[in-house]
Amino acid sequence: MRIVIMGAQGQVGSELTRRAPQLGYETLAWDQAELDITDAGAVDEALAASGAEVVINAAAYTAVDKAEQESERAFAVNRDGPAHLATACNRLQIPLLHISTDYVYDGRKPGPYIEDDPTGPLGVYGASKLAGDEAVRRLLPRHLILRVSWVFGIDGNNFVKTILRLAREREELHIVADQRGCPTYAGDIAEVLLKLAGRISAMDAGNRWGTYHYCGEPATTWHGFAEAIVEEACRCETLPVQTIVPIATADYPTLAARPANSVLDCAKLTARLGIQPGLWREGLKTMLTIP
Repeated sequence: MRIVIMGAQGQVGSELTRRAPQLGYETLAWDQAELDITDAGAVDEALAASGAEVVINAAAYTAVDKAEQESERAFAVNRDGPAHLATACNRLQIPLLHISTDYVYDGRKPGPYIEDDPTGPLGVYGASKLAGDEAVRRLLPRHLILRVSWVFGIDGNNFVKTILRLAREREELHIVADQRGCPTYAGDIAEVLLKLAGRISAMDAGNRWGTYHYCGEPATTWHGFAEAIVEEACRCETLPVQTIVPIATADYPTLAARPANSVLDCAKLTARLGIQPGLWREGLKTMLTIP
């Protein structure tokens, strides 16, 4: 099977690019410099010549705060890009696996979000990703949208790398403790997407296309995640950090509002496609032990 991977240099895209050949897939992996998904003509031409049997879209504008000041760019990448991919895939009869986000929700629900819960993004990033989801649904019947949460991995910028940097510089950290979510290892997301790519015929036969949640377990707060990061890192090195102080969201103002609850329920993915959530702590250990 030949898979086209969009966003090849991102957190999930880089994992897809590394892992796909190990599973026997033939891949074409493009980053923004090689194929700009905001260019409809370029997308159509590239996919038509690719020989792709599946397209995985891991390309996205993910700078949550910066998006508040660059809304046009965020929507171009997160809404228009997926729309162009879906249009080309529909013409070529190629299924599309598309990554979405927990930030499409407003965070006011007391329990985990299921796929049919009302959306209500609080900022430009979430709104642009939601618009991309809606475009994919409208333009391509054979799609799978995978909503993920609090992604971290070896490549790119993420919370784990930020905490490690700060823990090496300071004795005390102040981390938000009133936002809950599910850290998710990029390598686990890539594994799930590649499994799904291998089940296209089953998804066709059972009409299992649609929107699914996938995230790590168990749910935690940013403060709890930071404590785990430092604990695991201290197994490998000596860090100067001594205290991680829990603070409220109001004590750490940001340009973009974050949902207080980003916890996703993954039961639908397990029931319909047999995929279980991973343990984020195992992913964290893997990330910290890779040279």
